Amino acid sequence: MFRTIYRHAKKHPGLIPQFIFLLAGVSGASLYLIRLARGPHVSWDRRNNPEPWNKLDPTYQYKLVAINTDYERLKKEGPDF
Repeated sequence: MFRTIYRHAKKHPGLIPQFIFLLAGVSGASLYLIRLARGPHVSWDRRNNPEPWNKLDPTYQYKLVAINTDYERLKKEGPDF
């Protein structure tokens, strides 16, 4: 596969930026998928920790980017389980 990409890039140098952007897109999507799979709302071990989302404190930042929300001063709005 890489040999074919190399041959095409050697014959058509205009394809090199396309290969770079394709590699960057696939890498970014893979890293984001890994980040989602390691989040607190995913339960990989149902026997030892069936509901991991109940063990989070109220100041945990759920979003990747929170522009207007200050999670340090957030009041707890739910009961303890």
